[in-house]
Amino acid sequence: MAGGDHVDETKLKGLSRYFNGETIKGRANVAKATYAGLGLLILYFSLKPSKK
Repeated sequence: MAGGDHVDETKLKGLSRYFNGETIKGRANVAKATYAGLGLLILYFSLKPSKK
């Protein structure tokens, strides 16, 4: 399972430092970004003015 091996976080660069599947923090960030994106889509479609 992911997270079992030690990952040297100093070698991660760019977005892979925050969104990786090797560390617990990285997987949590992916989940948070997914929930935030879904929330923004729901907010957009609920507040969008309807066509008449």
